[in-house]
Amino acid sequence: MFGDNIMTTFKRDFTILSKKEMKEKISLNIRKYRKLAGITQEQLAVDINKSYDFVRRLEFTHGKVGCSTYTLYCISKVLNTSIENFFK
Repeated sequence: MFGDNIMTTFKRDFTILSKKEMKEKISLNIRKYRKLAGITQEQLAVDINKSYDFVRRLEFTHGKVGCSTYTLYCISKVLNTSIENFFK
């Protein structure tokens, strides 16, 4: 009676980057898409209401400086790219 609905669970295999690796990937991709858009760090900073130093550190510390999801969203809008591109 109850045995018919038993679901077997098992550990599935995923490739999951560490937080450090993910931050580095995001950092490099922000720089990549900023350059593709032809926007300077200074202009990006103005557009997302952050300091130039913040944008500079975000790009060049390779993941040592992170940002909020909202800031990442704002960057994606300014750079006219999907937020998911920062994770590829």
